[in-house]
Amino acid sequence: MKKLVKLIIFVVALYIFLQVNNKWLVVTEHVYESERVPASFDGYRITQVTDLHDAIFGEGQERLIEKVRATNPDAIFITGDLIDSNRYDLDNSLDAVKGFVEMADVYYVLGNHEVATRKMTEIYTALTELGVHVMPNSATMLEQDGEQIIIAGIEDPLMGYTTQEMLDEALRDMPDDTLTLLLSHRPERFDTYVDNAIDIVFTGHAHGGQIRLPFIGGLVAPGQGYFPKYTAGTYKSGETTMVVSRGLGNSIVPYRIFNLPEIVVVELKKQ
Repeated sequence: MKKLVKLIIFVVALYIFLQVNNKWLVVTEHVYESERVPASFDGYRITQVTDLHDAIFGEGQERLIEKVRATNPDAIFITGDLIDSNRYDLDNSLDAVKGFVEMADVYYVLGNHEVATRKMTEIYTALTELGVHVMPNSATMLEQDGEQIIIAGIEDPLMGYTTQEMLDEALRDMPDDTLTLLLSHRPERFDTYVDNAIDIVFTGHAHGGQIRLPFIGGLVAPGQGYFPKYTAGTYKSGETTMVVSRGLGNSIVPYRIFNLPEIVVVELKKQ
């Protein structure tokens, strides 16, 4: 009887542990300080949401929406895998987007799961109708008080183009002397971002390494394999800082371990 009670307690504790690891939303804040930040953008806050994978955070995504609202964003970046190709439910993910567009300008690039569904046109159309700035290998100038920054986005390499080709297309008509913020799904293309001297790159895709261990970090990530290099936090080389969000949802592996769903905030600071 005692063994049965212990087994029940263990199963219940394990269930609670797994649910907490999948559902407890956290916010991670970073400050990007540079002389290239225009004075009018000092304090500008970007909230990044990535890899939702059709996960659910409350009815109508209420918990996720309120968590993002609390970050007081000036812009919201969605960096791919808004949906999951294994359980495609666009309406579920759009519930979150509907909340986002009410609080700030929303910019979006697709990830490998959108490409895998072969429903990119449907996704792009739905997001555009909600007022999202869809960024398929394109860029736009954002202006405040006569000063500008560039927001650019590239699609996933599964679309059939190299990261360099997509960057060339996106930044073709953009000046080199302007702070550039890039939305891109994949962190493993870091060297290409560095080669192009992109100021800040927002990425996801790695799911934080799925399972995170002290002193080791993430254990496995798509595109990087075991003990991946880029799973969470910021990475700097040359003129480039890359932000990697652990993301929100899961795909093939259903649970995150010591790897809480993450919303990332980057605040720009004039040096």
